[in-house]
Amino acid sequence: MDEKQLRNIQHELFKHATESVVVTDEKGFILLINPATEKLFGYTYEELKGKRVEFLMAGDIRHTHEKHRDSYNKNPHSRKMGIGLDLKAQRKDKTEFPVEVSLSPFELNGEKFVIAFIIDITTRKNAEQQLLLHKKMLEDLTKELKAHNEKLEAKVIDRTKILQEALIEIEKSRKEMSEALTKEKELNELKSRFLSMASHEFRTPLTTILSSASLITAYPEKEQQEKRIKHVERIQSAVNNLNDILSDFLSLSRIEEGKINTDKKLFNVKTLIGELISDVVPIKKTGQIIHYAHSGKEEIYSDQKLFRNIIINLLSNAIKFSDEDKLISIVADVGDKDMELRIKDEGIGISREDQQHLFERFFRGHNATNIQGTGLGLNIVARYLDLLDGHIEPKSELNKGTEFIITLPITKNAN
Repeated sequence: MDEKQLRNIQHELFKHATESVVVTDEKGFILLINPATEKLFGYTYEELKGKRVEFLMAGDIRHTHEKHRDSYNKNPHSRKMGIGLDLKAQRKDKTEFPVEVSLSPFELNGEKFVIAFIIDITTRKNAEQQLLLHKKMLEDLTKELKAHNEKLEAKVIDRTKILQEALIEIEKSRKEMSEALTKEKELNELKSRFLSMASHEFRTPLTTILSSASLITAYPEKEQQEKRIKHVERIQSAVNNLNDILSDFLSLSRIEEGKINTDKKLFNVKTLIGELISDVVPIKKTGQIIHYAHSGKEEIYSDQKLFRNIIINLLSNAIKFSDEDKLISIVADVGDKDMELRIKDEGIGISREDQQHLFERFFRGHNATNIQGTGLGLNIVARYLDLLDGHIEPKSELNKGTEFIITLPITKNAN
């Protein structure tokens, strides 16, 4: 495309632009206008040629424009004119209308010129006025509604009080009903799980008792005494298992019914733990050793019966979940206000995932499903410790054993 074609295109753009375009020199004298300017202002090109551009303005801007132009010429740049002002233009018929003017300076052959783009914003202004009117109407309506609402609020407050009292009663009844339903659901679930657990856990020891009892009669001879004793021991072991299962369920039932009250008094904890170690000797596996270390005071103030049940449960678990020839250690450290008790085994351990559910009712670890138990022991231990304001923390790793750390207040004034 040659220079002549470019000039023709520029001429056509100027000629057919829909907005008013006015070209002035740096002193503001009009040099060129496009047809849209003639249409907007009602003047011909001949009528405007040589006049200052403020001739097209209305109001005070006609008289102050020269000062603004001098300031603009010191730093000419593209900008909108009249920002923050209510700028108006004037047609040939003296009618005024709001405008938006954009200025763009340029230089040609060493001379400075300015192009002014003049946009009639009457429609926009009308819309703004309409918006302001609607806003005012809305504000008035809002005030009326507010006044009306204030009158209604007095009535609503009175009725709301009545409704609130009714809702409180309804919510109280709903809560009582919900608690009753939840308790009934938990009870039904407990019964269901009890029946499932009992049917499963009772079957093995009962089968052992029946089979051993029937086989005893098969060894009447004196020299068969060893075989008879073996079956008697199997029966005794099975009966002990049944007794443990029933003890767990009875303990849980008493806790659920709130029938367990603490009876705290002074007792010698070192002596008691020694006795408990002797009590579990019959259920130890071959080669298992229980080592007990004690430091600090020997007497503590707590519930001896609950404490006994806690230690027996944890000791029995350590024996049950450990193999033969493994060490089980008990370390008691009694301070002035609290005691710390650690029971550690070298058994099958507990996975990190199972540790999150360890103290839940009926929970059995994934690696303990083939070992007899109700899944209630640790739940009972935790709840006994709650009654004693104590705390239990497990530390375990699969196939590397488990340690339970018990912290217990041991003074009369302990919370």
